Amino acid sequence: MNKHKLRSRFWGSRRSERPRRARLPLLRRAYRWLQWSVIAAAGGVVLLAGLLLYIRAQALPAATVSQTSQLLDLQGNVIDTFHGGENRSSVALGEMSPHVIAATIAVEDRRFYEHDGFDTRSMARAALVNLESRSRRQGASTITQQLARNLYLSHARTWTRKVKEAAYTLQLEMNYSKDEILEMYLNQIYYGHGAYGIEAAARLYFGKSAAQLSLAESAMLAGIPKGPKYYSPYMNMKKAKDRQHVILTLMTEQGRITPEAADAAYAELLALRTLGGDAEDGFASYFRDYVRLVAIDRLGIDEQLLEQGGVRVYTTLDTGMQRAAEQAVAAGFPEQSELQTALISIDPRNGYIKAMVGGRDYAANQYNRVFATTRQPGSSFKPLVYLTALEQGGMTPVSRFRSEPTTFVYDDGRRTYEPGNYNDKYFNEEIDMRTAIASSDNIYAVSTIMAVGPDKVIETARRLGIESAMEPVPSLALGTFPVSPYEMASAFTAIAGGGVRYEPTAILRIVGPGGRVLYEADPQPQQVIDPAHAYVLTSLMQSVFEPGGTGHRVAATLKRPVAAKTGTTASDAWMVGFTPELTTAVWVGYDKGRSIDAVEAHRAAPIFAAYTEAALAALPPKAFEMPRGVVSRYIDSESGLLATAACGERRLESFVAGTEPVELCLSDPDAGADGTGGADGDGGADSSASDAAQERHRSWWGHLKRWWGE
Repeated sequence: MNKHKLRSRFWGSRRSERPRRARLPLLRRAYRWLQWSVIAAAGGVVLLAGLLLYIRAQALPAATVSQTSQLLDLQGNVIDTFHGGENRSSVALGEMSPHVIAATIAVEDRRFYEHDGFDTRSMARAALVNLESRSRRQGASTITQQLARNLYLSHARTWTRKVKEAAYTLQLEMNYSKDEILEMYLNQIYYGHGAYGIEAAARLYFGKSAAQLSLAESAMLAGIPKGPKYYSPYMNMKKAKDRQHVILTLMTEQGRITPEAADAAYAELLALRTLGGDAEDGFASYFRDYVRLVAIDRLGIDEQLLEQGGVRVYTTLDTGMQRAAEQAVAAGFPEQSELQTALISIDPRNGYIKAMVGGRDYAANQYNRVFATTRQPGSSFKPLVYLTALEQGGMTPVSRFRSEPTTFVYDDGRRTYEPGNYNDKYFNEEIDMRTAIASSDNIYAVSTIMAVGPDKVIETARRLGIESAMEPVPSLALGTFPVSPYEMASAFTAIAGGGVRYEPTAILRIVGPGGRVLYEADPQPQQVIDPAHAYVLTSLMQSVFEPGGTGHRVAATLKRPVAAKTGTTASDAWMVGFTPELTTAVWVGYDKGRSIDAVEAHRAAPIFAAYTEAALAALPPKAFEMPRGVVSRYIDSESGLLATAACGERRLESFVAGTEPVELCLSDPDAGADGTGGADGDGGADSSASDAAQERHRSWWGHLKRWWGE
């Protein structure tokens, strides 16, 4: 075989064998590739399963969600809120309008109940839109993704944040139901103007709860979170309405509402609240600050919990009375006046603080003058002097001192005190305690404190709750030592309450998240005055409003029994008084202690009277209940002895049993042992209340007319 044939056979044989030999390695490689693919897929599944198990086992980060705390009045109405920058009140999904739920899902995540945290269809659609427009025009975040971002992450556009967001989204879906996720989301998102969550938004924009939102209101609110500044109806109503229309259209297309319902909702005129101009803005602001102070400083409630913990603080405030107080103060001054005021009102039956006004303009000055301890109470302090005298047993309503310029010697004769009456007017004769209280006679008051001892008066003041510094000197009788309106009101509640005193209370209960009670008040009554002494003093203080009394100019405003005492110093004007249901202290003056003129000195009483009548307008007038241990007697106004038919002016007077006069004003064999017209015991009188008042007017009114030179 020649050389060419051999080569031909050799190469021909090689060519015929190469395809068969080549196919074997290819099959092997394909098989190996398939093996590795299966292994890789299985490994991936295992890794994915492991990753999912790992993610599920991990605890979600602690999310600090600020919750708005609420301040509630005595009737359970929300009057104000505490919040650390975020106004938020979480509510259950069942407490939200179904319209707002449907509107939110329609615009934010239409397949929310179908996906597992990531909506791949929406992601693909958004990617195509963005690719086509060469910009990020459309997002595809689900409600769960948004919640994960809002709860645990910043909004920075980084790969690290995106990876964490995906992990937290999976964890949320694994650990919570769809309804729970939706509830958290609707309580978390921002609706503009400081409102976080649908409840705060509903109250901010429409003044109602989330459960009460209509379809039109729900569609409007659901559109705001995409751009709170851009879609807020307060910022741009046209854009807000356009956004509302988009949402209503989506709801229609998704079969959530009918076209007719969408058209009606879009045409509805929304009753938006005035942003920042609500009539209740600033309402009870001084009381709010006081409650916050008490909760933190006295009750030990954590400040952060109070500001951001969603607690509910139930208070004693009566909204109607508070409104009456603010209106009385507003009407009590000329518009340009720099005078300031304070008013505090307490229910003597339980110590509840019903109203508090710490100044004329909270926005301008937040200083609460109710607690100012730099104000001299003046003559409004005198009832404590007379109470001490009645309790000592040495004085009664008919005890007499001479009203004339007097020099009092004290401190073992080393010191003297020369008080004077207002405008140097004196009776220049003996007067009794009722006349002294009505006319606010200073000489009688100092004579009384000299008789009972200033130290005893201080003891009485301490028993009634006054803690401010005092010295046992004669001038104490004239209220020369500063006390706060709060202390004065607190002290007078014991007189109004028949001798029973409660510590003034502003907070009834504090309830934390989940309904846990953090604090509950337990007011304890203290019998600090004998009921008979309290009643006799109350009867005497009613004379302030009778003709010639220092409060007579406002008597026509008052349509019910009221006991009170005025007080005037060079820089302070007061009226402190009470009915059986309400004790009120009113102070008027200047912040820097500037002197007040004669007109300004009379501004406290009208505020007191206007407030008292308005606050109690819904209640019928109620007389002070006479307790056991009180007797009534007709007495001769001139002598203070039991009246007879032969006496001159007479009046019906109340006494603590055993201290009533027993002598007759004249020797009259026809008069009974107890005097003509006498009345006995434990409280009953033998004539009507109108007869008694008429007799009282006739008696001491003659003294006052002579005193005033009429």
